[in-house]
Parts: sequence; structure tokens; C-alpha cells
Amino acid sequence: MNFLRNIILLALASVIAVTAQQNQGGNANPAAKPAGVSAAAEDISGTYSFLHEGESLQIILDQTSVSGYVVRRGDLDSDRGTTLTQFFRQAAVEDHDVSFTTRTIHGVWFEFKGKFERGAAKTRAADGYYLLKGELKEFTTDRDGKSKARTRTVEFKWMGQPE
Repeated sequence: MNFLRNIILLALASVIAVTAQQNQGGNANPAAKPAGVSAAAEDISGTYSFLHEGESLQIILDQTSVSGYVVRRGDLDSDRGTTLTQFFRQAAVEDHDVSFTTRTIHGVWFEFKGKFERGAAKTRAADGYYLLKGELKEFTTDRDGKSKARTRTVEFKWMGQPE
């Protein structure tokens, strides 16, 4: 009987010790981000307008990364009218600064550098709640491998999403 009691006490002491160690060594704020991870001023995850009607930009923020993609219609002779999805190769959101570079499809890729700000919409359910303003570079590579860039100032509007 003493043997069984000692085993139960040992097991209980182990559980208490492990729990205490987790509480001391654990993160006091479980929502805090690890050091070195960039943080957006607000969660701007969502869908935004892109260059033309029917095209969109999707930004996805989580605790440790930024991802997303552009959905657009091809405008080259080889892909005119075809829906193309260009995922981000690289992206960052730090405070209000936003940047991304898409993967290349059919010799075309985009680079965006700018900022987000609150728009005039009152809720996230309305278009224009956030605005992405900045410079968009569209790169094209011809058959000879030569790249050229077209730079323009853009404003992409948040597309309202039900709450």
C-alpha cells in the first residue's frame, strides 16, 4: 500500500513540477509575436481591387508571415483574357508599410511598395475600408530575355467583406 501511495505522490509531484515549469518558461502573453517578426499596425488581411475590373489582390497576414496573390487577366497575345493567379514570392507588412513581389507567369511579374491607410468606409463590410497606396512596377520579359518595367502610382481599395 505504501508503494502505491509513493507512486501516486511521485506522479502528482511530476505533474505539478511540469506545470510550474511551463508557467515560468512560457510566454506571458501568448498573443505576442516572436522577436524579429514584422507586425502590421492592423490586420489588413482581405481582398483588394487590382488594376482592372474583375481583377483582385489578396493579402493574408498571420502571426509569422505575409502571403497572398494577384488574380488578373492575361494581356499578352499568348494569354489574353485568360485568368492568371500570381502568388507572392516575397511579401512584408511592417506597421503601415506594405511590399510584395509576385512570382513570374508568362514573363510578367509585379512589385509593389507602399502604405495602407484607413479609407472612408465605416465598417469592414463596405468597400474602401482600407486603401493600399503606392508604386506598382510591372515587369515583362521578352523572348530574348530582356526585361522592361512599367511603373505607376496605384490605389487598391479594400473589397467589402461580410462581418
